[in-house]
Amino acid sequence: MKRIGILTAGGDTPALNATIHGAVTRANQRRVEVVGFIKGFSSLFNPRVPHVVLNPLYTTIPELDPTCGGTLIGASRDYVDADDHESIALIADRLKQLRIDGLICIGGDGTLNGMQALSESLPTVLAPKTIDNDLGLNYPSEPNEWQRVPMEQSHPGLVEKDSEVVDPEGPFQYVRKTSQRSFDLEQMVNYVTPGYATSVYVSASGVQRIRTTAESHRRIAIVEVMGRHSGYIALGSAFGQPDLMLVPEHRMNLDGLVDRIQEIYDLQKHCVIVCGEGIIDEHGKDLGAEEQSTDPAGNVVLSGASEKLRNLLIAKLGDKYFTSRRRNESAKAAIFTRKIGHTQRGGRPILFDRFYASQLGGHAVDMLLEGFINGVAILNWNREKGFHLGSVQANDFRDRWGLIHARKMHESFYDAKNFRPSQIGIDYLLPIFTNCVGADDVEAIRTGLFNSGNLVRSYHSVNVDINKRIRFLGA
Repeated sequence: MKRIGILTAGGDTPALNATIHGAVTRANQRRVEVVGFIKGFSSLFNPRVPHVVLNPLYTTIPELDPTCGGTLIGASRDYVDADDHESIALIADRLKQLRIDGLICIGGDGTLNGMQALSESLPTVLAPKTIDNDLGLNYPSEPNEWQRVPMEQSHPGLVEKDSEVVDPEGPFQYVRKTSQRSFDLEQMVNYVTPGYATSVYVSASGVQRIRTTAESHRRIAIVEVMGRHSGYIALGSAFGQPDLMLVPEHRMNLDGLVDRIQEIYDLQKHCVIVCGEGIIDEHGKDLGAEEQSTDPAGNVVLSGASEKLRNLLIAKLGDKYFTSRRRNESAKAAIFTRKIGHTQRGGRPILFDRFYASQLGGHAVDMLLEGFINGVAILNWNREKGFHLGSVQANDFRDRWGLIHARKMHESFYDAKNFRPSQIGIDYLLPIFTNCVGADDVEAIRTGLFNSGNLVRSYHSVNVDINKRIRFLGA
């Protein structure tokens, strides 16, 4: 194998360049040329296949900086449809013309599905990324717990529905039965994904900053963090010391929540609540799905869980609760929301993400050279070895019908009664975030953010430099 391709697909995360850098560094050592495809799978649909050689003469191009967020080769949400045989044949022919012997895709579960269609034409490997941390398994047998049942029928013992999956074969829904397994952190397949640690760093910092406003003005703050159907970011935001947390994996107990808010507010005259964007009500409905619009990948756009929760709390607490205490003139004035938003996706990755993203990128190269076809580079953890690299077949993530379901945070990570991380949840977080920030991260604030040159120099985009390197098929 002399020449491999690499692409970044789906939403951006802070550690994409670090993964690419790790792959290119390892490829240099093994004398393999790396071609970066511009804007993910979109490049492969383009007859001209815009691409960049990332290591001419086995030397990494200077534009590839692992400390920079985003991806220098661009990303898109285009995916390969396994049933579109004509497009797949065209893509395979284009890759053959470019002399591509193997392909690394950096992405999440959607990317893994797109990669599957190409794996029959050439060796492919996935290097994971997602801030939601939802690519992986809580234990190896987890896919076997999914059941395909007739739409809208009640089935005893089935406790979780995958609303993301649309079955092309008929009116079916996919639900999980209650697990009978005892859980252990060492059983997790892909313990944590690059991008997650930095997103938690941003979210926890946001909670700390919003705290002082709520505290000063005797208000209730609702901080919404990302995590469509996974509560990992909300769980990690506990480092910012919110008073209460709500996660998508557990139905919200509104009365219990109001009682806890009143208890905390009466004591400290303010309250900070973190909620994941995908939290659900007591009936299992998405709290924020007020508009049934979808993103380019077909997922329902969750338009405001925090605002919906605010409205519920305004109605439950009422104006008198605040005016009688001379704390704000109304419930509406006393309760406010803030979304951390896309800042969780961007910016400089912290040390943990940079290091392990680079390791996974390099490991993906080794997997291709060792003959892996349709494989996934993963990061596992156990008490004896700590974090270590591993490899699995992509089909290990699929249920019996071939579908990949986003991993949800294990229910044991959360204390639903107290709206806090459980001890197991705390045990999960500690290996990731103990020493997750390096001295260079702190130094970057001083020498990077507050560099005096920033006041006089315009921002210089890497896109300008990469554009000069772009080549095209046949040119």
